[in-house]
Amino acid sequence: MQLDEQSTRKQLIDRALREAGWGPIVHFDDPISRRLVVLKEYPTANGPADYVLFHSEEPLAIVEAKRRATGAQNVLQQAQRYASGLTGSPFNFYGFGVPFIYSSDGDTVWFRDLRDPHSRSRQVRKFHTPSALREMLQRDTAPSIDRLLATPVDHPLLRPYQQEAIRSIEGALAQGRRKLLVAMATGTGKTLTAIALLYRLMKSGYARRVLFLVDRRALAAQAVLAFSQFEVEPGLKFDRVYEVYSQRFHRNDLEEQRFDPKILPTSYLTNPDLGHTFVYVSTIQRMAINLFGLPDGSGWRSDQDEESDATILDIPIHAFDVIIADECHRGYTASEQGRWRQTLEHFDGIKIGLTATPALHTVSYFGNIVYQYEYERAVREGYLVDYDAITIQSRVTMQGAFLQPGEIVALQDRQTGRVRFEELEDERPLPAPDLEKEWAAPDRDRKVVQELAEYLLEQEQERGHFPKTLVFADNDIPHTSHADRLVNLLRDEFGRGDAFVQKITGSPTVDRPLQRIREFRNRPEPGIVVTVDMLSTGVDISALENIVFLRPVQSRILFEQMMGRGTRLCPEISKTHFTVFDAVGVLSYFEQASAFTVDPPAKPSVPVAQVIEAIYNNEDRDYNIRRLVKRLQRIAKEVSGEGRELFKRFIPDGDIAAFANSLPDALDTDWAATMRILRDPAFQDLLENYPRARSPFLIAESVEDEVVSGYLIHTTDGRSVRPDDYLAAFERFVRDNPEHIEAIRILLERPADWRTEALHELRQKLASQPERFTEDRLRQAYNHDLADIISMVKHAARGEPLLSAEERVRRAMATVRAGKSFTPEQEKWLDLIANHLVENLAIDQEDFNLITFTREGASWGRVNRDFGGGLEALLVQINAAMAS
Repeated sequence: MQLDEQSTRKQLIDRALREAGWGPIVHFDDPISRRLVVLKEYPTANGPADYVLFHSEEPLAIVEAKRRATGAQNVLQQAQRYASGLTGSPFNFYGFGVPFIYSSDGDTVWFRDLRDPHSRSRQVRKFHTPSALREMLQRDTAPSIDRLLATPVDHPLLRPYQQEAIRSIEGALAQGRRKLLVAMATGTGKTLTAIALLYRLMKSGYARRVLFLVDRRALAAQAVLAFSQFEVEPGLKFDRVYEVYSQRFHRNDLEEQRFDPKILPTSYLTNPDLGHTFVYVSTIQRMAINLFGLPDGSGWRSDQDEESDATILDIPIHAFDVIIADECHRGYTASEQGRWRQTLEHFDGIKIGLTATPALHTVSYFGNIVYQYEYERAVREGYLVDYDAITIQSRVTMQGAFLQPGEIVALQDRQTGRVRFEELEDERPLPAPDLEKEWAAPDRDRKVVQELAEYLLEQEQERGHFPKTLVFADNDIPHTSHADRLVNLLRDEFGRGDAFVQKITGSPTVDRPLQRIREFRNRPEPGIVVTVDMLSTGVDISALENIVFLRPVQSRILFEQMMGRGTRLCPEISKTHFTVFDAVGVLSYFEQASAFTVDPPAKPSVPVAQVIEAIYNNEDRDYNIRRLVKRLQRIAKEVSGEGRELFKRFIPDGDIAAFANSLPDALDTDWAATMRILRDPAFQDLLENYPRARSPFLIAESVEDEVVSGYLIHTTDGRSVRPDDYLAAFERFVRDNPEHIEAIRILLERPADWRTEALHELRQKLASQPERFTEDRLRQAYNHDLADIISMVKHAARGEPLLSAEERVRRAMATVRAGKSFTPEQEKWLDLIANHLVENLAIDQEDFNLITFTREGASWGRVNRDFGGGLEALLVQINAAMAS
């Protein structure tokens, strides 16, 4: 049943507040004591607030209520406006009269801490209790963060990468991240890293109550033992400094280890106290029973992890400051997915996931990986011109997705936003045109945002200011809003608070959209705005430097109006160009129909066979080995059991991960044998077309996308250059080096001296430059897939037309045949020579030993006889014609 706003307040929000311990709930002019009370319709300078929560005579929070169909998150802006208009308050946090604000539609509750101008709004399971808000008010994490960042990570037991992991986590916390994913390979000490991290967090005062979750009782026992053995200071173990509690263990759980685990008092869960400082190690199954009761159905693993003594408890959402989820990938099986997520989402604490194998659903929940052992950061791309187009190509955007029977999907009610999980009984295609209309793939947006962020941050560093960016989303429909999802992803990615990324649409959830537009135009923040239609026309934002298309557009007029948002000059920021990021193919769609044109998108990533060949030829060997290892590691995570069976033909046990990890050493110790495997065509085909594993889905969250951005060309000296700059460098090189590179001089001045040796020299000299002027790269830059190296050199030097090898051979052989007649046998040999030239561009006597000649009986002696002993002179003529 759809409730209006008044009924939503009475039936849902009033009850939720009372359940959290807030009450009585009375009208604002009621003379009741303000010691613990909720005042409704409380007047502020900016209008009446729906609820103001008082505790100890102080206003601690404002709650803004909306009916279910509205969507609660964006209403926080309205609560924030009331907070800025609250008078007579003892608080002043950057102009706000309360420290905290909420918004709710009765089903969902959103919260924000106004004490930090860069804080992120977040969804919470329930309203905080009065004691929770009071405790939060008394605590300030900023000094703790400062202490953490100022304290070296130098514990003698920690390896360098563990120290890096801790620094990365603490850095993410300093940026306001509340969900963090750490991926460290099996055996690299995730638990030790976590314990060292927790000691630092607790010693600094950042954390007091910590929940350490595992998925089996035996692992809980191991964790308790690890805490008891870790020496945090010389001669001092962790559990002698801070209390470490656990659940009851079975004898089998302890693995004959002698230690005395302490059972957590129930009151520590149900009545959190600011004076408590402890770690509680528990299975997530037990905690789920404590929160929700015994599960229904057989999906929950009660058979191996029976928690018969567990009972449901009234545990408030602030019971823990930090939650560590060890081996966080394990709990998200199809049958357990919702239960595990519910357990983690119950708590309003920092959540840190530890895993050796980050699955898509874990990334979906925890967000981007904050630290990954052996993870190599890609060189950020971005080189701007007057009008620069960057295509962000997504497989999901172009092809859609396909779900198989038995997969779990989440179905979200469009009216209420409620989600239920179902197992597919039949296969289900997800067509690309229906993306963001009938289905969503969060991984697609996540990777596009990651790709986008690299460019924007590089621009910021280059220009000394963050470039204002406008993102066009597909829709802003309540509960399924594409705009809202993008806002959240962008806020997570940049970590600069809610004000830095704003949504400006016609939705009633956007507070004062016109004022938001003025702020976007005239103020440093927001730096990024997500819109649908509202800013597509008639809005002059001269400082706009980036336009991002995540919305398909089929109207040429609308498309050109959208593009026009970025064309205006802005001398105040010395704007000389703007950049368009196309993630949905709009530029190619309007290529022939619009005044705005762009070169075709760059080709996809280099095929694995080409990477292997580069290793074989010792071209950037170390870089290409690292690239191949990453490809193999990705395959190891995606391959099915059937695929591993196929890989057994080439590598021991079909263990791709082990093969990848040992590959650098194998290439050093047994080059020939390893290269035989890598260069086997069947193995290379399997690397591209291996059977993929079918992952569970949650609103298509398990659809893994492949996203690449185009137009920049990387150089070996670390630069990224545009195609036209790349070609300009190539032209300068050709024009400046004829006297230094004999092959170029031959092509330009002495074509009669063109030989295979000259061709090899030319290719080697060009490829050895920092720009790596290879034929493939030059063809990509010229946007000519068949251009031969001779014509590209001549085009660079003299502007001659680009020819394919076939065209060049056809012209050369026509020159040779002009005015002459040849016998049928001679014509046969000329055709054979022509076929060789298409692939090789030159021919010498030694080439007649190649199989392409010998299998036709074309030995040098025989062909020379057929040409009356004049074959050598003929080849000189042919080579000269090829180079002319």
